[in-house]
Amino acid sequence: MTKVIHTGDTHLGYRQYHSPERRQDFLEAFRQVVEDAIADDVDAVVHAGDLYHDRTPGLEDLMGTIEILRPLADADIPFLAVVGNHEGTRHAQWLDLFETLGLAERLDFTGRRVGDTVFYGLDYVPESKRDALDYDFAEHDAAHTALVSHGLFTPFPHGEWDLEGVLEASPVAFDAVLLGDDHTPDTVRIDGTWATYCGSTERASASERDPRGYNLVTFDAGDAERSETSPNEGTGSEARREAPRTASGGAASEAPREPTDAERATGEGVTISRRGLDTRDFVFVDLELGESEGEERVRRRLREEAIDDAVVVVTIEGVGGEVTPADVERFGDERGALITRVNDRREVDVEADYEVSFADPDEAVRERVRDLGLSEAAREIDETVREGSIADSNVRDEVKGRIEEIVAEDDLAAFETAVNDTASTDVDAADAAGDDATTPDASDAATDEAAARTDESTDATTDGAMDRPDAPTDTERADSDERAPTDTETTTVEDYL
Repeated sequence: MTKVIHTGDTHLGYRQYHSPERRQDFLEAFRQVVEDAIADDVDAVVHAGDLYHDRTPGLEDLMGTIEILRPLADADIPFLAVVGNHEGTRHAQWLDLFETLGLAERLDFTGRRVGDTVFYGLDYVPESKRDALDYDFAEHDAAHTALVSHGLFTPFPHGEWDLEGVLEASPVAFDAVLLGDDHTPDTVRIDGTWATYCGSTERASASERDPRGYNLVTFDAGDAERSETSPNEGTGSEARREAPRTASGGAASEAPREPTDAERATGEGVTISRRGLDTRDFVFVDLELGESEGEERVRRRLREEAIDDAVVVVTIEGVGGEVTPADVERFGDERGALITRVNDRREVDVEADYEVSFADPDEAVRERVRDLGLSEAAREIDETVREGSIADSNVRDEVKGRIEEIVAEDDLAAFETAVNDTASTDVDAADAAGDDATTPDASDAATDEAAARTDESTDATTDGAMDRPDAPTDTERADSDERAPTDTETTTVEDYL
């Protein structure tokens, strides 16, 4: 018998809602999976992709992963994984790094035997490259076989990768396909082969309302030997079954336990059961406002909920009066919530005409840089870093090359701090305007006026940023992960030296 934990979509490093606490939550959920594996003495932990949220995890995330995986290796429990779409790079993968450290193994077409079961790996493959795939998995003499892969497969909802076609093309008759990518746990049976998504270990979006967890999969040759006939040569029937969940459907915080008979999905010697994880509480407040209802109704509902240290997601529909998302989010935070977010889905008729003007953000940045009194060299480096025509991968070399040129030319004056030339430029303009501008008072007035204009430009830019809608949609939040760096994240000169 071979017993493994099937997990995936751990999305380590995801700073959800720009919260460092949420980033830690994803790491802690993964830690629980590994601790359960050691406590249950499973034969392996199988990860179905998206170990990381993106292809450039931070050093903190890498170190955290090593810290979590090391006890697993010490317990002689292999960590077998494939590469998902979020973390995949063009060349070597992060899994390859962990493999060199003896902490993980990357599954492939050759197969990796654990007990009486051989596990194969199929990394995520973009749709445009799938037609060229040869599913030439190496055959083994083993009681059971399982394929581990990442992608949205049919016949599951949202599927666009033909799983039945993969099974038909494979020379190996798989007992089970352990999948990742879809964050909703689900299980189907395709002509005798079990296919199952384990779901994510933490809520990566507000749409993931069910408790989070993982699958416990057992391959028992003594329970029911696999037929010699390929599963694709059977009746052709396809029975759909939902993966069993935790006991009450919402008790995700319960300690790991043996599943009941009702929670088992067994076939051909394969048993798939569901385990819950103790993750941060999400409180979903769904409101449909009436004609006379508004923000006070929202606040009243929040007072009724236990939101301390929770992520609170307020969804508003119906009609009703004005609700200011920023005020509601502030109210929730003041009542102890870790994060409060408002999605106002009502259709609002706007009859008034508004005149909107936007400051030029690039000019505002340049003006602010001038105010900093940076040296000539520092300004050139700033322009290089922000230059859109230079690829990110080439910025470091560009900056290094420019500094070397300045040093080689012995132009050390380029590194001297410059004076604030915003005001001086405006003073010169004032001097040229007339004789009165040559007086000390007029010069001072011009300087004050220039400083005021600088502040107004900066304020206008800031106000423009603050006037954004306060309740972005889930899609907008996902897109924000690819945002430009904030002021605190902007690359400095020291980063390139």
